[in-house]
Amino acid sequence: MKVLVTGAAGFIGMHVSERLLSMGHEVVGLDNLNDYYDVALKEARLARLTAGARFTFQRIDLADDAAMRDLFARAGFQQVVHLGAQAGVRYSLTHPHVYVDSNVRGTLNVLEGCRACGIEHLVFASTSSVYGLNTHMPYSPHAGADHPVSLYASTKRAGELFAHNYAELFGVPATALRFFTVYGPWGRPDMSPMIFARKILAGEPLDVFNYGRHRRDFTFIDDIVEGVVRVLAKPPIANPTWDAQTADPASSRASFRICNIGHSEPVELLYFIELLERALGRKAELNLLPMQPGDVENTFADMSDLEALVGYRPVVSIEQGVERFVDWYRSYH
Repeated sequence: MKVLVTGAAGFIGMHVSERLLSMGHEVVGLDNLNDYYDVALKEARLARLTAGARFTFQRIDLADDAAMRDLFARAGFQQVVHLGAQAGVRYSLTHPHVYVDSNVRGTLNVLEGCRACGIEHLVFASTSSVYGLNTHMPYSPHAGADHPVSLYASTKRAGELFAHNYAELFGVPATALRFFTVYGPWGRPDMSPMIFARKILAGEPLDVFNYGRHRRDFTFIDDIVEGVVRVLAKPPIANPTWDAQTADPASSRASFRICNIGHSEPVELLYFIELLERALGRKAELNLLPMQPGDVENTFADMSDLEALVGYRPVVSIEQGVERFVDWYRSYH
């Protein structure tokens, strides 16, 4: 296959691209290399990919309509893994226009390209953040996700709705994967594992929101990648039993589906910090703070759909994952 991976210089994008290349696919990686976080980290990830003969890189902004049209017109993709996005809950509170440009307009440009090329399958990254005020655990894609509490989550939910439109109106087969707190080697420096590891080693206090009572469904990057490549090989088909009266949100009469990918074992943030302390051999100083706007207290993935679809559920324990993350962190820094 010839596969487009957007956000290829990003955390998940690099790992997915490496896996696709190892499977023999030709990968075109797209990224705008913006400075939301350290560009040197993005370039280091990209260097791992450009060493391969079957990888080519395109520096394009997803919101650049003309460049995106041109890319799809000349490239001949068969599948698309759309991971490029402006991430970060708190940053969305102060920079909303950036999120609309990247996550809404950018996703629309990807969908237009898929429509024009007759793509076999579009798999794109959504987020557990879309569940918002939903407190029914574990989070199920068959339940509602219409009350997000961050602008970031709202833009990702908009992407899901746009994808359903393109499946319904234009026959673009699309799967939305709601990722749950992804961590591991080559992770983003704006996320808690990197922030906490740096501060623990530097002897700086950690800002721990909600007094550490957050519970997160931490999911190791290798498990995310395994889920993505297995789903990519199974384009959705219309649900023959879909009924407008009950309107299951996770499927459709069109070729569209939504699945979760999470470890399905929520961990309290204080325990995650304890594991980092053990792996780093240092104690952390904690600055316990109230919950921040846009945060949710708990995340917990119902993985039954993904397991039924591709016969897989994550296998890397939080203890194993933190050890592997810290090993990489020490070697990289």
